[in-house]
Order: sequence, then C-alpha cells, then structure tokens
Amino acid sequence: MTTIDIDISTNINAIKLDSCIMNASGIFCSTEKELKNLMKDNYSGAVVTKSCTIKKRNGNPIPRCFQWKTGSINSVGLANLGIDFYLSFLEKQHLQKPIFLSLSGSSFEETYVLLQKTNPYSDFISAIELNLSCPNILGEKTLLGYDFHNMPYFFDKLFNLYNNPVGIKLPPYFNEYDIEKISSILNKYPVYFVTCVNSLPNGLFINVETETIVIRPNKGFGGIGGIGIKPFALSNVRQFYNYLRKDIPVIGCGGIKNGKDIFEHILCGASAVQIGTQFLIEGITVFHRLLFELIELLKNKNYFSLKEFQGNLKQIK
Repeated sequence: MTTIDIDISTNINAIKLDSCIMNASGIFCSTEKELKNLMKDNYSGAVVTKSCTIKKRNGNPIPRCFQWKTGSINSVGLANLGIDFYLSFLEKQHLQKPIFLSLSGSSFEETYVLLQKTNPYSDFISAIELNLSCPNILGEKTLLGYDFHNMPYFFDKLFNLYNNPVGIKLPPYFNEYDIEKISSILNKYPVYFVTCVNSLPNGLFINVETETIVIRPNKGFGGIGGIGIKPFALSNVRQFYNYLRKDIPVIGCGGIKNGKDIFEHILCGASAVQIGTQFLIEGITVFHRLLFELIELLKNKNYFSLKEFQGNLKQIK
C-alpha cells in the first residue's frame, strides 16, 4: 500500500488490517455505492457497514444531521437498508478487505435474530460489530450499553448461540466505576474487540441567526461528534485498555481530525481507529490525508510501527 518504511498495519485479534484507519459506522456506508467506494479505497484498512436492523428503516425526519467546521450533531435514527441488503452485498465482495458488519437491534431479542441471520454468511464477514450504543432511536428510553443489569444475561445467551467473532460498540461512559463494571462483564466472554466511543448523547446545537435548533427530531437533541469529544473518547480508550483482558483489542473512535489525534488514540491503547465526523466533513479522501499525517508524525518521532508506542502513555513524574 505504501513504499514508506513505516508499518501502520495492525491486528484486531486474528484480523489483519493493512492500515489502522477505518470508517465509523453511520457515515457514508449505507448504500451499495458508498460501500463500494470504501472497498476500493487503498488507505483505509477495513470497511464498517451502517448499523443494520431486521427491516429497512427510513430513520428520523429531516433535517436530522448538521455539521460545522469542528463537529456534528445527528439524530439519523438508524436509517439503513435492512440486514438482507447488507448480507447480499457482502456475499458478492469475497472479503476484498476486512469487513465489519454492524448490527443494531432495538432490544436484546432483536439482536439475537440479527445474529442468527448472519450465520449462513460468516465466510463473507470478518467480524460483527454489535452496536449497543445508538443514542438516536426515538422512543427508546435506555441505551443497551447502559443496561448493566441485563447485559450478563444477554451475553450468556449470545455466546451460547453464536460462535463467530463479535465485537461490541459502546456508548461513552463518564466515570471510571462504570467502565470498570462493564469491563468486568465483558472480560467473562469471548468478546473479539471493543469500539469506543459512539457519539455523546443529548447534545444541542443552536442557530443564533434563526434562534432555532438545527435538527428536527427529538426537539433538537442528538449525538455529538467531532474534535470536542476527543477527551472523552481518549479517556474511554485508556480506561478500557487498562481494565479489559489484554486479548480484547480496543478500537478508538471520537474526535479524530488529523494524524496527531490517531497517534493519541493508539498511545492510549487503541489497536485501530474509526473516523466519523471528519469523514462526513471531508469525504473519502480523508483516509489518505490522515494516513500521510500519521506516517510523517511517526517518522519525526523515530517510530517504525504502532506496536512501539501503543498503550505507552506516560504519567507525570
């Protein structure tokens, strides 16, 4: 992929990625055209699909997404073409690069159905990214990722029924106790990876000129992404890296705008990163730019691979 002698490849357990950078589920990964563009891109290491549901969803009413120079707010509401479309698409691709199929059930029971539908297609899917963290489903009172009480029962059944690689995409947690608690749950199961974080829930952005909210659903409240959430994302990445079993890789997501941001995620312990808001702002060329910036940074620091600094965040003496 590159002639520069910097190794930016990584592994998510047994999945080899030529680049540590991939798209985040939700941005330009819903349609056949968008997914093919990601498949053909030489600078992203994997493709993550839109979080899919059992049936096609039109999502929340528009306008439901708004972006500014450094951030975004959205309440898309899991608009997707339904799992049958994504399974049919992936069957035709023959794993041109690693593919993470994102699933999002509105309940634990629906999630089981989604997983069962993927079984005949396991040869075409590198891993499932189970989204327990979408904050934008109207009428849902609790994110599954915050349901600590029922989560062990859910995972008991899940891993008894399903033997293929499953990773978990988590919402942001804002205190160490919650991260330690969910890590203690995840450590009991064959979790393949953890992705953190999804967008920060219940943000609000205002248009001062019109004195209005900028998105229609949920009275203007939505998930916040962009560089403003990076400190929260880094905190989650670092703490999960510390609390999870060492054989559960962490994929960092949140606030990545440049190569330095990627370096920070990996320094905190991430094995790979996902790009959301900046992909929305910049388009498919973002992966080339980010990869170039990361390589230049590593050259300046005299690092030749990610393993040389991954997780090596230092304390102040």
